[in-house]
Amino acid sequence: MSIGTAKPNEHELQEVKHHFVGNVSINTLYSAGDFERDALKKLDELFIKNSIVAMVGGSGLYTKAVLEGLDEMPKADEKLRTELQQLFDEKGIAPLQEILKKIAPEKFAIMDIQNTQRVMRAIEISSQQNVIVKEKTPRKFIPIKIGLNLERENLYNRINQRVDQMMEAGLLAEAKSLYDFKHLNALQTVGYTELFDYLDGKQSLEKAIELIKQHTRNFAKRQLTWFRKEKDIHWFEPEDINGVIALIEKELR
Repeated sequence: MSIGTAKPNEHELQEVKHHFVGNVSINTLYSAGDFERDALKKLDELFIKNSIVAMVGGSGLYTKAVLEGLDEMPKADEKLRTELQQLFDEKGIAPLQEILKKIAPEKFAIMDIQNTQRVMRAIEISSQQNVIVKEKTPRKFIPIKIGLNLERENLYNRINQRVDQMMEAGLLAEAKSLYDFKHLNALQTVGYTELFDYLDGKQSLEKAIELIKQHTRNFAKRQLTWFRKEKDIHWFEPEDINGVIALIEKELR
């Protein structure tokens, strides 16, 4: 899943040590809770020799898991999950999105609604309403939150260009190589689901590419909605590297 996930290239991986890149199989169910556990363990190791560690990414839930911790989620409702799966098999993801929008509009507004498994899980949790608030593990670090701010039109143009670059890099061939695994949770994501529909003859390649761009733009908007609600994020233009460094130096004094 190197192209579809924008995995760092070999030069980038050699230039600075990365963690949690290609660390689990697509056959492995890996939740935000799993990431919280593994990331905290790795941070304990890294902070022995480093005073600063950088966590980079755009998933608000996974960021929250590491920085704050997550409440305990209810167990899966197998009966409801079967019903939701049947609905998806018959009519696609649209009716699932409508259900989530109706029962949990706050979640609908910020999550990746093209990810079938996440939409189903969100419906399950919202339907049960029995989330257990557990005591959070104290963090041994102080986070400095940095957000990169781009004017909306520029952001969307970059997304469109990035999708074109991914297609030129071989995203379609990568999707073909993963086709037999399209039912797995790891592949219920933007960039793959649209191309699987093309391979299934449900739409043209041109339409699939158009939808990848649209769904990625939608996801970026939801990411911004999530992070704009956090008051302790310091926002910078992407080119303002000196400003970011100055902030970190100030916070470390």
